[in-house]
Amino acid sequence: MIQELKIKNFLSFKDEVIFSFEATKDKTFEDYQVVQVDRNVRLLRFALVYGANASGKSNLLNAFDFLLAFWFSKTNEIDEKTDAIPFKLDINTIHQPSYFELKFYVNSTKYWYILELDEQRVYLEKLYFYTSVQPTLLFERTLENNTSVIQFNPAVVKVSNTAKEEICLKCLTNMSFFAARNQVNVNLPEIDKAINWMKNNFMPIIEPSTKMFDYAEHQILSNKNLKDYLLNFVHHADFNISDIDTHIVKEDIPQNVINFILHNEDLPDAEKERIRKEKNIKINKTTFEHSVKNERGAEKYSLESKLQSKGTKRIFGLEAAIYEQIKKNTFLAIDEMECSLHPDLVEFILKKFLEEKNNRSQLLITTHYDPLLNEIDDLFRKDAVWFTEKDETGHSNLYSLVEFKGLNRMSSFQRVYRNGVFGAIPNIKE
Repeated sequence: MIQELKIKNFLSFKDEVIFSFEATKDKTFEDYQVVQVDRNVRLLRFALVYGANASGKSNLLNAFDFLLAFWFSKTNEIDEKTDAIPFKLDINTIHQPSYFELKFYVNSTKYWYILELDEQRVYLEKLYFYTSVQPTLLFERTLENNTSVIQFNPAVVKVSNTAKEEICLKCLTNMSFFAARNQVNVNLPEIDKAINWMKNNFMPIIEPSTKMFDYAEHQILSNKNLKDYLLNFVHHADFNISDIDTHIVKEDIPQNVINFILHNEDLPDAEKERIRKEKNIKINKTTFEHSVKNERGAEKYSLESKLQSKGTKRIFGLEAAIYEQIKKNTFLAIDEMECSLHPDLVEFILKKFLEEKNNRSQLLITTHYDPLLNEIDDLFRKDAVWFTEKDETGHSNLYSLVEFKGLNRMSSFQRVYRNGVFGAIPNIKE
């Protein structure tokens, strides 16, 4: 589980900001929205971020997504960029490195990861873990004479000089230690626990433009339980969908299209060979069975997925992702959660997620739907609410609701937010 993320000089975050899932002493919804990961550490399963357009909400989510992509991006080109983007509205920060710290738990073991890099190279990368109050270094990677130098803690990490040299050789200055380590056959148990958590417990960000229904189709094909879960969800959400059928069909394609497809480097060689021989592509086809009542009584009709609304298809995609998240105890970030969804559906999705007991999954969303603020202490906790606000210099600030005083005297958090007490609203000029 994630404890906190520290960001500096990345996208709109010029100065250091800290986002935290750590719970306050408040005991609201303690049984299923808070997880005790350590004797003195309790982590939230849910957080949401408010803010005006272009205030930095999405950039917070992009910071998590950047780390996930960077950790495992393998490159053979030394001049390929790292994709780290500094704050570009200040001449002093454009050429300075971005900085990240991530603290997380793998089961009950705490890890602390540090990364400093610019668009061309990594200057510093460290990983610690905790066996006591003080952190123990696992590895440190620095830049010397434009070469990555990696040092392991010999008291904890047992690695041969040959394996160490091979990792150093693989670790180009523009890639992560983890991407290099994955290319070397060596056993590094304490480091690999962190790597496996990064791989298996960190899901890619969901944006409004993400093709979530394609994802749902793919998942349904391999998991019948997911289909049952989705049908149960839409039944309770008052859709008239009674069944869904997803299967693979083959469509013939002309030779010029085949030639184009065969140049796709991401396509597996086996699939390229199949396309070359069969001259067709495999596509997912989904139909929805709708139950209706009319003067003839109850009837059922099948409709293709292209006839479903954007909201219906987004619901299936989001719930497919949340299903996987809950089953695998992962972290998931959703940007503009309410996109194409009725507000009641947004609340229903969150309610179902938050009612999951004995679960270590974490959900972080951004939203403009401020009526949700009136659900504080009824649906979620005060310490789950965060705000982003951009000042006149163009950089984003990030702060928590619990930093404000007098919260227990507020009868309507939505009204207080609309009145500008919390900031994070657009400054519309008359």
